[in-house]
Amino acid sequence: RWEYAAVVREEEEQFVFYSLLPDAAPSDRLAEVAEAVTRANWGLMVGAFELDLSDGEIRFRTSIDVEGDRLSLALVRNLVAANVLTTDEYLPAFELVLAGGSPADSIASVE
Repeated sequence: RWEYAAVVREEEEQFVFYSLLPDAAPSDRLAEVAEAVTRANWGLMVGAFELDLSDGEIRFRTSIDVEGDRLSLALVRNLVAANVLTTDEYLPAFELVLAGGSPADSIASVE
């Protein structure tokens, strides 16, 4: 389980959906989590993991720019589904890294 947030950026005509991983990276694991984020992001076609180095927050972001068009229910559904499925797939790997596991081995275990 994790929290999520949807953001509508009206002026920019963008929709952003975040999945916030339940545990932040402690300061002594930031380098390992940053490596895991980089490894997880490699090859992802939709979305990206992000790490806030100031507080250790880990999240997955999907977004769409609809400038000149409209945001439809189908677009939102697809964007949210991609986000949730990817977060669900990679969450166990990030939990392993936070528990002291190797970033390379942890990410490889879910790919």
